[in-house]
Amino acid sequence: MIRVLLADDHAIVRGGLKEILIRHMESVECGEAENAEQVLVQIRAHPWDLLILDITMPGRSGLDILADIRLLRPELAVLVLSMLPEDQFGKRVLQAGAGGYLKKESAPEELIQAIRKVLSGGRYVSPALAEKLVLDLDDDANRPIHEGLSAREFEILVMLGSGKTVGQIAEEIHLSVTTVSTYRARILEKMKMSTNAELMRYAFRNHLVD
Repeated sequence: MIRVLLADDHAIVRGGLKEILIRHMESVECGEAENAEQVLVQIRAHPWDLLILDITMPGRSGLDILADIRLLRPELAVLVLSMLPEDQFGKRVLQAGAGGYLKKESAPEELIQAIRKVLSGGRYVSPALAEKLVLDLDDDANRPIHEGLSAREFEILVMLGSGKTVGQIAEEIHLSVTTVSTYRARILEKMKMSTNAELMRYAFRNHLVD
């Protein structure tokens, strides 16, 4: 029996994942969590074999709790499944301790392949992300400024870079406007900028947004 915890704030996504797992794998038991705190509660309470984790969830993000997960269950296989750009978030996810990163639009067959890979103790990344990781090793001295941001700060930078307002971001990631404004201020300070327009230009130049 393989015990899989599905962490996503959309019930329809959790239901779809459960259906795929039951159809393609033998002896699967699925649990569900809709936010980061529920993930941590479930991990403390049950011996899961695999966590399929979304990044953007209410409260703390999936990326933000990966360090906690590694402390609680260092042996737990984690596959991050997200809509966010692979080339920007994939590396962060792997550095934080996940075993793989997969986009939500991937085919079910690729999802099953990724699951089997991380369950066996391996790492799963797409060929494009693997190439980026190799290139980053060769260009370690020229790291862009945004790589110094925390997981949540980077997530909000990408949203600001795409033109979203503080209010829109707060609603999307289920934080208060005040909290998002505080993150925005930290981002501006760390990146030595003063306006959203500067952040948008930076995000576009560094291919953080389309």
